[in-house]
Amino acid sequence: MIIEKSLLEVSEILKKGEISSKELTLECINRAKETSKYNALHEICENSAIKQAENIDKRRKAGESLQVLAGIPIVLKDIISYTESYTTCSSKFLKDYRSPYDATVTKKLLENGAVILGKANMDEFAMGSSTETCAFGVVHNPRNFDYVPGGSSGGSATTVALNQCFGALGTDTGGSIRQPSSFCGVVGLKPTYGTVSRYGVIAFASSLDQVGPITKTVKDNAIMLDAILGEDKNEFTSTSNTLDLKNCFKDSIKGLKIGIAKEFFEMGMDPEIQKSLDEVISFFKENGAIIIDVSLPNIKQALAVYYVLSSAECASNLARFDGIKYGTAPEKYEDLIDFYYKARTEGFGSEVKRRIMLGNFVLSSGYFDAYYNKAKRVQNLIIDEFNKAYEKCDVIISPTAPTSAFKIGEKINDPLQMYLNDIYTVPVNIARLPGLSVPFGLSKGMPIGLQLIGQKMSEGTLYNIGDFMERHFNKGGIR
Repeated sequence: MIIEKSLLEVSEILKKGEISSKELTLECINRAKETSKYNALHEICENSAIKQAENIDKRRKAGESLQVLAGIPIVLKDIISYTESYTTCSSKFLKDYRSPYDATVTKKLLENGAVILGKANMDEFAMGSSTETCAFGVVHNPRNFDYVPGGSSGGSATTVALNQCFGALGTDTGGSIRQPSSFCGVVGLKPTYGTVSRYGVIAFASSLDQVGPITKTVKDNAIMLDAILGEDKNEFTSTSNTLDLKNCFKDSIKGLKIGIAKEFFEMGMDPEIQKSLDEVISFFKENGAIIIDVSLPNIKQALAVYYVLSSAECASNLARFDGIKYGTAPEKYEDLIDFYYKARTEGFGSEVKRRIMLGNFVLSSGYFDAYYNKAKRVQNLIIDEFNKAYEKCDVIISPTAPTSAFKIGEKINDPLQMYLNDIYTVPVNIARLPGLSVPFGLSKGMPIGLQLIGQKMSEGTLYNIGDFMERHFNKGGIR
């Protein structure tokens, strides 16, 4: 079936004229409807997607030279602004919100000829690790309906794994692209902070958030990243540094120095995942990579640092959602204070409220130095430790998550156990580094991902290793 092919494969098929973009888009729309029980998509933008596809077909027929993404259906996480759809953040608070402008990454995809198929469900306001906090229903794992897909970009990972589209954009604040990619058996990248514009993306934690692609293969991922990266004058944290992603695939890892931190083995790794990790380390050695032992002593503090910093920024960013400037208003209220109280109480889910309360606490008088400032100091220690490690190696590897996907409902009432799912991914955001999750086996019958952590702006190196591993270790992947 054509919908099972990779983005790169279907791009070649479109170029040859073996199928039109409209036909391809209709195939994806039908697939999305057939698999709607998984609840991956909040909205299918059927009319606008077909119009975009028809436009690409006309341009192709006229002999115009088109980009790789031209005519290919792509999905956006429902935190990314798009004028042809609602942008709800999977929250009741924004259920009727339509953005008056497109996010920069949306514009870039459209400029590259991509067809925006729809918006993916997510954990509410990107706060969660299982996509169970979505106000519009739980998203189900594409490999096993009774399991979670990970989060917060669980809908984006699920829609790719179900072949509803050929790629999706997610956001990653503490692992929200990589962890669901691991759980769903697809490829997900959290880019270097600043390489992709956040303009038009509803903020969770501005110093940590980053948009990135989720795809079926590593090469597909590079194609999507190449389309969306670049400096944006509307977004002051975006960088002018460029990445060469067209020449990064060398089909060799000989001489690459791969770092292994002993601390990663002391963080609750599932035995089956450790076995797969040992196997992939042996694979790297056999193919000429050099394995280097490194140390990241403060890595165990990263989770606490993350939840202090991200919650503080969350409390600040979500202050504007008051039912007046943004969000739905309560029907009955006594005065302005009661209006604000009811708007936020009725609009936000329990996890969002928990993080706002935690954020306001760590920012409050008397606790700011004890928690927030201390977390910033430990963040700097973690950054320094990564920098020292990269004096010895080119890349550091770890599992993407300590376990494979868990059952729906298993951890939703235990926030601490839920937060521990991010133990391997949050250090990457704290240090503002790139991280790539690539499928590398199964644990308890469910997919698991290997996380490749690189130095800033080293996405090309991560892609080369990931592609080499995908083709030789996974023998074409596990999908």
